[in-house]
Amino acid sequence: MSKLYISEYARVTQASGPGNAVVQAPEEPPIATQVVDFTSGVTPSAAFNAKTRFVRLHSDAICSLRFAANPTATVNDARLAAGQTELRGIPADGSAAKVSAIANT
Repeated sequence: MSKLYISEYARVTQASGPGNAVVQAPEEPPIATQVVDFTSGVTPSAAFNAKTRFVRLHSDAICSLRFAANPTATVNDARLAAGQTELRGIPADGSAAKVSAIANT
């Protein structure tokens, strides 16, 4: 099965580590999570929470993604490798209220 794991976040936090190390990361816990199964073809997510400003995406298979109000991903869209994790910003205007995924090579 090919799945895209989505965690939705409203805020980014900044943490200090040893020395002068500073890390910015989404503030846990996520405000919502969902899993998109794109085994059978292109599949959109559910609409993101209205407060979502960042999403963490992790795919267990090679895929392409498209963000929009009503997206339909194609193999020509941005690609994730199997096992890749990325953070993406989500505009407040709702223009990228969902993500869709499709298997790619």
